[in-house]
Order: sequence, then C-alpha cells, then structure tokens
Amino acid sequence: MKIKNIFSFIDKISFTYKTSILLFIIIGGMILIIILSQISIYTVKHDFDILFEKRTKPIIKLEAIKDAYVVNIHDTLYDVYHKNITLEQSYDVLNLGKQLIEKNWNKYLEITFSKKYETSLVTKIIKKFFIIGNPDKNKILQNSIISNINDKNKNIEVIVNEIILELSNKNYDAASSLIEHVNIEINTISIYITNLTNYDLKMAISERKDTQTVFNTLAMILNISIVWVFLFSIILSIVIIIHFKKLHFGLEEAVNEKTKELQALNDSLEKRIQNEVADSRKKDFIMFQQSRLASLGEMIANIAHQWRQPLGSLMMIVQGIQTKMELGKLTPEIVEEKVNDAILLADNMSNTLEDFKSFFKPNRDEEEFSLKDCIKNSFELSKYVLDKEKIELHLKILHDVKIHGFYNELSHVFLNIISNSKDALISKEHKRLIEITVKKSRNNIRINIVDNGGGINAKVLPHIFEPYYTTKYKSAGTGIGLYMSKQIIEKHMLGTIDCKNVYYKIANQNFENCTLFTITIPANKGDKNND
Repeated sequence: MKIKNIFSFIDKISFTYKTSILLFIIIGGMILIIILSQISIYTVKHDFDILFEKRTKPIIKLEAIKDAYVVNIHDTLYDVYHKNITLEQSYDVLNLGKQLIEKNWNKYLEITFSKKYETSLVTKIIKKFFIIGNPDKNKILQNSIISNINDKNKNIEVIVNEIILELSNKNYDAASSLIEHVNIEINTISIYITNLTNYDLKMAISERKDTQTVFNTLAMILNISIVWVFLFSIILSIVIIIHFKKLHFGLEEAVNEKTKELQALNDSLEKRIQNEVADSRKKDFIMFQQSRLASLGEMIANIAHQWRQPLGSLMMIVQGIQTKMELGKLTPEIVEEKVNDAILLADNMSNTLEDFKSFFKPNRDEEEFSLKDCIKNSFELSKYVLDKEKIELHLKILHDVKIHGFYNELSHVFLNIISNSKDALISKEHKRLIEITVKKSRNNIRINIVDNGGGINAKVLPHIFEPYYTTKYKSAGTGIGLYMSKQIIEKHMLGTIDCKNVYYKIANQNFENCTLFTITIPANKGDKNND
C-alpha cells in the first residue's frame, strides 16, 4: 500500500521535475559515492600511517632505553668495579648513556602525548556517532608506569653518582653494594618499559580493530548510498517510462482523431477543388489576356522612352534646315550633313524596335565592339538636344576597349543616363557639364558618368532603379529607363551599376552635389586586344 502511495505521489509530479529529480539523484549519488570512497581511502590510509608511527616509534625508543641502561650503565659500572676500564673512561660512557636515555625517553613522551598522532576528524565523528571502541582507554596505568620510570631514572642517576664517588674514594665494598642496588633498579625499569611496550602493542591491536570497524562502517554507508541511488533511479525510471507510455497512447489517439478529421476534410475539399479549378481556368484565361495587354503596353512605353530623345533630335535637325533656308544659308553640304544625321537617328530608332523585340530572347548572339565607338554613338544621338540646352559633354577615354556583349543595349544605357542628366541640368543656371570617363583595371572595366545637376534627393536615391519609379511628370517619363539599364548591365553584361551623390571635379572645376553613375563590367567580357 505504501509503495502504491509513493508511485501515486511521484506520478502527480510534472514530467520536467521528474527528469530533474532523476538527474539530480544520479549525478548527486555518483558524486556522493565518489566522495565517500575517497574519504574512506584517505581516512584508512591516514589512520594506518599515524597509528603505525605512533605505536612503533615509542617501542623502538623504549628498547633503546633498555639497551642504554644495560650497556652504558650496568656494564660500565661492572667494568669500572672490576678495573677493566679506568674511572675517567667511565665518565664519557655514563654521560653518553645518560644522554641517550634522556633523549629517547623525551621522544617517547612526545610521541605518546602529541596531538600530531591523533586519528582523523572523520574517524572521530564515526566513532562518536556509531560508538566504536572504548573512548576511555586505560590512561591511569600508562601514567603510573611513566611516573615510576621517572622516579627510577632519578634514583639510578643519584645512585650512579654515589657509586662514582665511592669508587673514586676506593671504597669498593660500599660501591659493590650500590652496584647491586643499581642493577635491581635497572631490572625494575626494564620491567616497567616492558609493561609500556605491552601497553602500546595492546593499544595498536585495539586501534587496528577500531580502524577496521571505521572502514567497515564507511563501506556500509557507501553500499547503502549505492543501493539508495540505484533504487530511486529505478523507481523514477519506471515512472518516466509509464509517463512516456501514457504520452505515446495519448498522442496516438490524438493522431487518429486528427486523421479522421483530415479524411473528412479531404472528402469535402475534392468537390471544392473541382469547383475552384473550373473558376481558376476562367480566371487564368482572363489574366492571360490582361498579361498580353500589359506586356504590350510595357513594350510600347519602353519604345516611347527610347524614341523620345532621337525624335527630339530629328525635330532639331528639321528646324535647323528650315532656319538656314529662311536665312539663305542652306547649302548642299549642310543638307547632306543634316540628312546623314537624320538617317543615323532613324537607324537608331529602327534598332530600338529590334532590340525590344528580342530583349527577352535567350538565343541572341553577342558581338565584339568598341566601347569608345558605343559611347560616341550615344553622344551623337544626343548632341542636338545637348547643344540646344547648352550642355557640354566631355569624354575622357585614354585607351579604346573592346567589349563582348550587345552594342545597342549598352548604347541605350548611355542614352538613358545622358537623358536623365540633361533633365537635371535644364533647370540650372550655372555652367552645365557632363563627363564620361573610362578606366580599365586588370579585372574590371569602369565607366563613370557624372553631371553637375545638383545631385539626387537622398530619399529618392535608393529607389531610382525600381521599375515605374519616377519623379518626373507622366508626360516626361515612365520610370522604366534606369530599371531597364540595370537589367541590361546586370543580366546581359554580367556587371553592376550604382549611383551616388559626390563632390567632383569636372573640366578643372570643383562642384558639390554631383550625380555619379558607375558602371562596372568584368574584364573577361571586355578587351581581348591591347588597351
């Protein structure tokens, strides 16, 4: 019943807490087991080392004292009495014996009563908690024996001094009696020392048993800890497995219910899809018709945008012929020059139709042409309008560069940019300038087109390459020119085009707020000849 209550209580705990408790028990239990094992090893080793040193060293000292009494005291007095050695020689031996006895006895007392040789704190706690061993050892007997040995040491020292005095006075009968008394005292000390030795041996055996008991207790605690960790881990693991089973069955039922709902939804969707497909076909047909009309309108807008400037130039040529004829300055040479210019413009307008007709065709062939000629051609198509507005165009092309691409498309790009510059310069009163610079590096060909028309508004600048974005009146522009230019440069020439407002020097004059168009074309599409 209690086990069921435990499982019921654990089952009420959330899954997160269950896993946290399980991890805590496993990790904490492992740490506890490691700590206990290390404490056990350290405690047993420490107690063994301390107790071994505490019980063996005193015995060695006691045996050395017994030997000093027999060899240095008893034998020396015997040799002096029987005149085997002189009285002067005995002084050194007796003093040495006295020093050895005093040194070893003091060392024995130091080791016996020093706190250095006490057991570890863990051992003391375990002994006190589990009542291991007899805390009240027979100290009275040890102290009594030590006291008797101290007394005997003093007596022997006094008697030895008397013997030396009697021998120095050559009173051998009295000395003989005192020597016998010393021998009795030495034998008594030997018995006391033997009793101390036996006491230390008994204490060593007792402390060894206590150490073994402490080790067994620590081992028991360690084993109990392992069993508890193992037991709680199993219980929590079983509870978590049961939780997973419940979760699995719950999810399975939920999936089955959702599957049934989806099946019903699919059945109802089939009919709706059939109806929507029929409606979609009707809409697709309408949208196809609208798309064709929109494409046609876009194509016409593009053509109108590209024709606007050549038509303006044609009007300028016609008006120029008329003016010269009225002034009587019309000559065959002027007529021929103007006709040639008009033919060039008409050819450009015709090529514009072909370019827009084939702009989205992927099978067009690239051709090699001179970039310098392409720029000059664009200038020729624009010169009448530029001359009318008193706009100076400066070309800075140090080296001719050969381009692989589409001549007319690139020419349209230059025409679009020149046209935008012309529109910006018309309203300016200062000197109107446009400069085109071509530079070739190892990897790229860079074309800079800059004008001093006052720059582009910072809010407008990010949008100028977007389709149908224009700041002009509807009659002046459609916003297609720069968008088409960007498409030509990036998709057909594999280059880049960007625009920014700069501080620039044109025709040796510095101007603020200039508009700079930069066209960059990869060199591997460019010059295959000399620069």
